[in-house]
Amino acid sequence: MDIGSKIRSIRNRKQITIAQMCEETGLSKGFVSNIENNNSSPSISTLQTISNYLGVPLPYLLLEKQEHMRLVRKDERNYSKYNSLKVEHLSSIGGLRMMIVEFPPGASTGESNAHEGLESHLVLEGKILAEQGEDSIVAEAGDSFSWNACVPHFVKNIGEGKAVVQVSVYSDTELTEVY
Repeated sequence: MDIGSKIRSIRNRKQITIAQMCEETGLSKGFVSNIENNNSSPSISTLQTISNYLGVPLPYLLLEKQEHMRLVRKDERNYSKYNSLKVEHLSSIGGLRMMIVEFPPGASTGESNAHEGLESHLVLEGKILAEQGEDSIVAEAGDSFSWNACVPHFVKNIGEGKAVVQVSVYSDTELTEVY
């Protein structure tokens, strides 16, 4: 973990000197310098003191770089095709992926498929049929549904126009393409 560099970066961005931080937190300059240079591993209590002074939540200091907030601009999104579906990849972090799937009239996810993880769907436009096991629903714009994706499932556009569905998929392990 690179906690020290993160502390230094926050402190510098807020234009706080080490001396000011030490005066307010009661920590010595040498100790803070060692923390910021990753030469010392502070206790949780010390990190809480520093986070309170810097005005950031303690868990933020503990995040790895790849766990920080990420922005994907609309014009930077990746697209792919799955069967006849257009998939717009919105964002992902850890085991969570979010995408918008466009179903042309009559299009479906294909044969029932199953994979590890959980899925949540929000119908943004159109009318779809969703089936899993013995369950079958018709969902329209504004409706949402979720399921455990390890059970075979199927989604089909049963409306006259295109259907657009926002899909969020979570898995504890790296997912291969779901859509």
